[in-house]
Amino acid sequence: MTSTAAHKVLVVDDEPALARALAINLRAHGWEVVTAADGRSALEAAATTHPDVVVLDLGLPDMDGAEVIAGLRGWTTVPIVVLSARQHGEDKVEALDLGADDYVTKPFAMNELMARLRAAVRRSQDAVPTESVVTVGDLTIDLARKRVARRGDDVRLTPTEWSFLELLARNLGRLVPREQVLREVWGPAYEHETHYLRVYAAQLRRKLEDDPSSPRHLITTAGLGYTLEP
Repeated sequence: MTSTAAHKVLVVDDEPALARALAINLRAHGWEVVTAADGRSALEAAATTHPDVVVLDLGLPDMDGAEVIAGLRGWTTVPIVVLSARQHGEDKVEALDLGADDYVTKPFAMNELMARLRAAVRRSQDAVPTESVVTVGDLTIDLARKRVARRGDDVRLTPTEWSFLELLARNLGRLVPREQVLREVWGPAYEHETHYLRVYAAQLRRKLEDDPSSPRHLITTAGLGYTLEP
């Protein structure tokens, strides 16, 4: 059996008895275990402890597990194994589409779960790790905590402004086509609404650039898309 002595798992479940049982069994098999009982704590723990794999329940008290998957995928490729009582096909499809690597339904066999965790870690070992904090000039963009600071002071962004900036930060230094920005920030139905981009790019520049009329970081390539330059 593959050794898991050096592997860390983040268990996210709001059922204390189940989380405790998982932790006991995983530790008995050589895993280092971190637990979280809600989505906010899970995102914080992922950013600070850097687990090798995440076991995630979808029914959390403060947010849906799908939101946790989306939050993690904003900055990390850590494997996510969903462990949920939801057995509907659409729940599984949504979780996998958002970036989960595997889906296990409750009740489950512990040996099967551990085999899936080992497989998920093996598949990810060749992946290039992604930093959760991106530095752009005097801006610090924390993708895990969804915060941006300028010269140490927090900058208040609307959810849409953040989504726009997050997409560019995840593609730092690379041109992101207009259609991709519209699709990922506003949705597939908005792929041709380019006026949205001009408005929100201007708002971001006013908040993030020293001279919004001559930006150094949020660059427009006319007719093509946007680049966030370091």
